Amino acid sequence: MDTRRTLTTVLFAAFAGTVINATDLMVKPGEYAIEKALQQAREERRLNNAKDICIKLTEGTYRLNQPVIIRPEDNGTRIVAEGNVTISGGIKIEGWRKEGKMYVADVPEFNGRPLEFRQMWINGKKAVRARDVDDFENMFRIRSLDKQKEVIYVPAAAVRKIVNARNAEMVLHEMWCVANLRIKNIKIMGDSAAVTFHNPESHIHFMHPWPSPMVTSNGRNSAFYLTNAKELLDTPGEWYLDTRAGKVYYMPRKGENMKTADVEVPAIETLVKVEGTPDNPVKDVTFEGVRFSHSTWLHPSISGHAPLQAGMYMIEAYKLRPKMIRPNGDHKLDNQGWVGRPSAAVSINGAENVNFSKCTFEHIASTAVDYHTYIKGGSVDRCTLKDVGGNGILAGSFGPEAHEAHLPYDPTDRRIICNGLSITNNLITNVTNEDWGCVGIGAGFVRNINICHNEISEISYTGVSMGWGWNRQVCSMANNRVCHNLIHHYAKHMYDTAGIYTLGSQPHSFIEENVVRDIYSPGYAHDPNHWFYLYTDEGSSYITVRNNWTPAEKYLKNANGPGNTWENNGPAVADSIKNNAGIK
Repeated sequence: MDTRRTLTTVLFAAFAGTVINATDLMVKPGEYAIEKALQQAREERRLNNAKDICIKLTEGTYRLNQPVIIRPEDNGTRIVAEGNVTISGGIKIEGWRKEGKMYVADVPEFNGRPLEFRQMWINGKKAVRARDVDDFENMFRIRSLDKQKEVIYVPAAAVRKIVNARNAEMVLHEMWCVANLRIKNIKIMGDSAAVTFHNPESHIHFMHPWPSPMVTSNGRNSAFYLTNAKELLDTPGEWYLDTRAGKVYYMPRKGENMKTADVEVPAIETLVKVEGTPDNPVKDVTFEGVRFSHSTWLHPSISGHAPLQAGMYMIEAYKLRPKMIRPNGDHKLDNQGWVGRPSAAVSINGAENVNFSKCTFEHIASTAVDYHTYIKGGSVDRCTLKDVGGNGILAGSFGPEAHEAHLPYDPTDRRIICNGLSITNNLITNVTNEDWGCVGIGAGFVRNINICHNEISEISYTGVSMGWGWNRQVCSMANNRVCHNLIHHYAKHMYDTAGIYTLGSQPHSFIEENVVRDIYSPGYAHDPNHWFYLYTDEGSSYITVRNNWTPAEKYLKNANGPGNTWENNGPAVADSIKNNAGIK
């Protein structure tokens, strides 16, 4: 039967609200609605040889209690929003009761377990997890640290409020990353206090040398803020979750009515998983016009968070004495580390030509969209990414957990490498707003990637980070392009940064005709001069950097390898290049 013809008979679907006309599936919000639509589409292929099936999501919110999984059986599927469509991993908190200056509500269980979360949105606006400072410029600074005893010494005034608090956290500024450290004990000693932390993050944090808490002769020691204690809940817009009691407390902002407020908290980490295999990949799947919202990330609550860079967190790391002598001209290595990868709202593995067009990724706890391994082709085009806690877009492996982070990565099976991905014409703003060491677009071990005509702004650290490995050996990276992007208002919280940053050997790669301007100047950065518009870091090799407009020639070429070319970068670049950068 030719399923492209409009069927005169309505086929009754296996779930309410779905009707099949030709190869279209019309879906209404409901429990497992998208999953059931995918299953029905597979049956149409199996029984009727259907081709090019389009699942049309009618307006509304599709709430999930587990990820939607796209499999090879779904090849050739388009999932299209008909109106305002949200795929949400959140649940509503209702039944608020006034309690003094605050309101309190019972937290429902989720999937049979007490619900824990680190984000909350009130009427679409992110509330603040209770912390000790409203303005980060008022953060305290550490006084000293003892790596052997795993102690950080801070002013006693900073921690007096939370001496008896359970589950309080320290968020510690460390050059290009922040560490989330769950506080174990506080001991007041005169005008100082000794703070210790839970494992595993305490052991990892004090073992690794980079990034590290800074204690300097000029007093610009690492700054920190404290969070997740009811004792810190003192400002409108702040909230606190008592996980043991199953209650959440909130101090409303002016004009907020908690009896009618729409309160959302995230419950699942990954909303959509695209999962194929190297020999049977997911092919030719497209999402159009869909909003992805309210994903959670609980790793910092369970294990703390001691990142290496770009949100990749260390699972083991330590200092080398004496330093390791490396081949091929790389400088001596003073540490080793192995990293894990943060979760993502949308995760893609084993896929060819999986695309996102005109989608929105909003109210996300960690990475928004992640093309990880066994990736061929695909695109993120004309999408909006905003209010994201971690990275906006990640592409490619940053090395499997078994791979030491400073080694070149060149697997025998080259299919592992993300190849041919296109990231174009996207608006990426207000991402990295919780894990400040994350980036707007992060590309690891990738080939033939095109990062072009994006606008990236309001970034805590770096706009575009391309490459990985801290060495100059030719490996799996090559033929990458970062072109025609507009990057501005970056480095909101971190330094040792740039609008565009590279690592490692990337033959025949180009960074050209970008505009980078408007960097923030956080007062708590340990070295206020250590920032750049363009930055080729350790091992960067065989990269051409040309025709990029920046207000000044403030660039860094740190421990670079051979073959780099720099041509015509700075304020004299033609206006035609300036005018062509950003979203087309």
